[in-house]
Amino acid sequence: MPTRDRSQSSVESLALLWAARESGVIDALTTSAGTAEAVAETADIDPRAARITVEALAAMGFIKRVGDEYEITNRALGFLAKRDVRSIGRLPHALDRFSLYADLPETMASGESPAFPTDWLRNRLGAQDATGETVVRACVTAAVREAPDATRVLDLGGASGVFAREFRARGRGVTLVDDAETVEVVRPLLSRAGVDLVAGDRSDPPVSGFELVFAGDAFAGRDPDESRALVAGAHDALEPGGSAVFVDSLHGRCSTDATAGRAVDALATGRGDLYDESTIRSWVESAGFDGCAVRDVPGTDQQAVVGERAVD
Repeated sequence: MPTRDRSQSSVESLALLWAARESGVIDALTTSAGTAEAVAETADIDPRAARITVEALAAMGFIKRVGDEYEITNRALGFLAKRDVRSIGRLPHALDRFSLYADLPETMASGESPAFPTDWLRNRLGAQDATGETVVRACVTAAVREAPDATRVLDLGGASGVFAREFRARGRGVTLVDDAETVEVVRPLLSRAGVDLVAGDRSDPPVSGFELVFAGDAFAGRDPDESRALVAGAHDALEPGGSAVFVDSLHGRCSTDATAGRAVDALATGRGDLYDESTIRSWVESAGFDGCAVRDVPGTDQQAVVGERAVD
């Protein structure tokens, strides 16, 4: 489930928005402050900095002047609406990552995972839910081609359920397994969509007997042992003759930009790594799958790694 928006704002725009968030400008504007002077006082920052920031935010469309004061626009709702992940969008998670990037040298020196920004989970789910429709359709199509007759699908580590909803739209019965905190966040949205939700270990799913197991952004943010366990869990959740499809950007097959993005996220979060085709094939084979195929997902910078469980 890709959360990186390659058409996202420029580095300068992200830096400005990040500074506005971290300095308290955004909080001030979304609560009580309607002028640059009020923002400076509320956020306790330099008046010149407040004026420049407010004017820039207005030019970017996050606030608008109404009479003598500024009001937030719909574009800024992602900073406020956290209950429904569909309202969050990509930007808050982009700023969360930017915050981690700012600490990257220290994180690289220590080798330890940093403290994550407030609302990291919900912002990440919002970004994943905002994955482009063409990407979602392409990934689901790639999976369905491997098991065209499958009626029961397991979305393993399905996060916001953006892929699960697409499987449902195509008439499949879908169960999503993820950790308890994630399931609690997305339950209101996915229950209405007809997706069965199960809280459990993604590497040891508490359900089985599926004809198709799908994992989007399968290895992003996962260390080798976690990734290997996820593949083994997918195998165990399949019925004999079923197929598992792991979608991700593979080092050596995806673009340089995709590799750089995955690398900087792995370094900044202290989680994950760059995984090439041979490494993932070894996980699929060691899990007991009967063969492994790797295919590019048309229209995306991702690959589908396919494993089939042998018929007993």
